[in-house]
Amino acid sequence: MLLGWLNQAVNMGDRRRGGSDYFWDVTLLLGMTGLAWWVTRNLVSSLQSTLADPEKEKHEQARIKAKANLQRLQKSRGQDDTEDGDDSASSSRKGPHIEDLQLNEYENLVAMEVVAPEDISVGFDDIGGLEDIIEEVKESVIYPLTMPHLYSHAAPLLSAPSGVLLYGPPGCGKTMLAKAVAHESGASFINLHISTLTEKWYGDSNKLVRAVFSLARKLQPAIIFIDEIDAVLGTRRSGEHEASGMVKAEFMTLWDGLTSANTRGVPARICVLGATNRIHDIDEAILRRMPKKFPVSLPDKSQRLRILQLVLKDTKTDTDQFNMEYLARVTAGMSGSDIKEACRDAAMVPVREFIREHKASGNAMSSIDPTQVRGLRTEDFFGRKGGGHILQQNHHHQQAKSSSDEYEDIDDDDDEPNVVVPSGSKKASAETSA
Repeated sequence: MLLGWLNQAVNMGDRRRGGSDYFWDVTLLLGMTGLAWWVTRNLVSSLQSTLADPEKEKHEQARIKAKANLQRLQKSRGQDDTEDGDDSASSSRKGPHIEDLQLNEYENLVAMEVVAPEDISVGFDDIGGLEDIIEEVKESVIYPLTMPHLYSHAAPLLSAPSGVLLYGPPGCGKTMLAKAVAHESGASFINLHISTLTEKWYGDSNKLVRAVFSLARKLQPAIIFIDEIDAVLGTRRSGEHEASGMVKAEFMTLWDGLTSANTRGVPARICVLGATNRIHDIDEAILRRMPKKFPVSLPDKSQRLRILQLVLKDTKTDTDQFNMEYLARVTAGMSGSDIKEACRDAAMVPVREFIREHKASGNAMSSIDPTQVRGLRTEDFFGRKGGGHILQQNHHHQQAKSSSDEYEDIDDDDDEPNVVVPSGSKKASAETSA
């Protein structure tokens, strides 16, 4: 009886539904079907793109950063062209417009390593003691890259070398010289880091190496700088990892291979600049591709004097008790970096004395007048408790030689081999002379 009543109620409800009710039912069904199809399509598309490129977000960020970095480079080039005027030299330096470049995902990663000149404050005038090397770098590397029309009478014989190597003991100015080249060369400067070429996916490191040279061709004239090049392109050994050997082979093939020059035999305006203090660890095939090798050895007396003049040019000195010639003498065996650190420690001595005297008098530190600090003296260089082993022993050696005047000047350098020189520096000097 109950079932019969329910059937009757359902039949009465069906009789009450009109044509409009069925229309809305069909519309709702179609809408739900369309929504389900749209959600499914976008979900599947997102999954496909994620599986096909797991680092899509990383590549997109790299593309944005690379574009911004290259736009800064184009802006700086435009300013240089405005200052230099519209001549053939500026047109050779200008290169392609950033808007015209089409970069792939690997070139975008490398483009983030392009250095704009305004990011570096070091110029050739800030380097002391390397004038001969600087002039040769300008004449044989920078000018052929940026102004090839000057050498058109003997091209490709006078084209820029495919590679330049700076080698010598640590702290002698190799990286500083590379910074000056980046600042003043006018060429696109790619500061290639080891981490840039290291990828977790098999084969991506080779693609990044190819991207380095393809981007350099698009931005030429270009300089590819690799600091500590022995760590990247060291001697190939039978037991090294397969991926490392493949990267070296790819690098050498693109650097000086079948397609490294145009149909006329003129090589691309690309130069690889390397710096190392372990030249014997570099692969022989790499050394062959770097015909220009500049030894940056420990500075001699005149070079040390020039370094001291540059480092102390803005430092207050006591003219009566400061002898720069003597300091240039006793810093024998020290690199440019060591000399700079010695000057830093010595410049702190007057400040330290003034602060202690100020505290002893009971005055507040906020009332210190920096103009009251005394000037730098020669004796300030010999009171350090650490880091001045060579300087201290050379100073004692000079004191023992002088019987009448502590600051006796000796013009000739015959006695310099008697000063203390670290064993590593001797080895580097021997390599340089060889």
